[in-house]
Amino acid sequence: MSRVDWSLAETVAARVAGRYPLEGTYHATRFDREAPAIVARASELVAAETGLPLPGAPDVAVISRREWVEMNVASFSTLLGPLEERLARSSGLGARTAGRVMGAELGAVLGFLAKRVLGQYELVLPSPGKDVGDTLVFVGANVLDMERRFEFRPSEFRFWVALHESAHRAQFVGVPWMRGYFMGLVEELVRSSEPEPGRLARVSEEIRTAAREGRPLVGDTGIFGLLANPSQRDVLDRVQALMTLLEGHGHVIMDRIGARELVTQERMSKVLQARRADPRTAMLFRLIGLEMKMKQYDNGARFIGAVERRAGWSALDAAWTGPENLPTLAEIEEPDRWLERVR
Repeated sequence: MSRVDWSLAETVAARVAGRYPLEGTYHATRFDREAPAIVARASELVAAETGLPLPGAPDVAVISRREWVEMNVASFSTLLGPLEERLARSSGLGARTAGRVMGAELGAVLGFLAKRVLGQYELVLPSPGKDVGDTLVFVGANVLDMERRFEFRPSEFRFWVALHESAHRAQFVGVPWMRGYFMGLVEELVRSSEPEPGRLARVSEEIRTAAREGRPLVGDTGIFGLLANPSQRDVLDRVQALMTLLEGHGHVIMDRIGARELVTQERMSKVLQARRADPRTAMLFRLIGLEMKMKQYDNGARFIGAVERRAGWSALDAAWTGPENLPTLAEIEEPDRWLERVR
């Protein structure tokens, strides 16, 4: 029996995400038709800026919120497959109830995200005719909504989003070992998901300690980080360090090329920064662990900037030579330590 009710997750997510009025109209159709050319131009500039090769072309599509939900439910179910096989021995009403609760909770989070995500580079699900994932998608409803609410120029905003996702593709396609390393971290995280005796008592004590010390009761990694066992936390730190580097690198590339190519880049950047800092969503982000992702943009960009100022842009090439040269969380906070180590 599958532990997570994926069908329920998809249903709940689609309901929470809702439907944007311009989905399925000629606006979305025209965007879909133009998207491959936008990505091709972005890819060429990203390859030149990063020095990372971008061979071939990804599959490109403009999808609905519902399709984004379906894609990510499929990705999660693929990544969590080994864990579910181990949990399949659980049976009875308790397991079924737990599966439905987990499905509903995951669906609520995905539904919330489906209303905000602008683009995504999908590397988990195999692309048509390929053994690996290599698909770049725009969530058309959200891109169209941002363009209309903030009066962005469609040609500039879509290209700007394409720059960020093309930078992520460069990281996973242009760095030969990156995909395998990332997937290995996910597998290690899943493999370490074992029952922990006394977990409730441990979590309760950690919450009381945080309250006494005046720290947030739920940290950057959200409820998952709070519930993670010690071995998982080590892997979570490595995942966070990697994603901080990748998100910061992508953000810097996006803004750097955008500043040269786009008249409205500065205004678009300010709007997205304000959107990430919106206090109305801050607590939800913290609870579900997305605050970590929001900080990744800023912390990663600061790390990239500090390394470039101290040693030049080419010094970043060391990070792409092998997993052992990736910065740790501590080194992201203190870039000089990373530069000393990799020199």
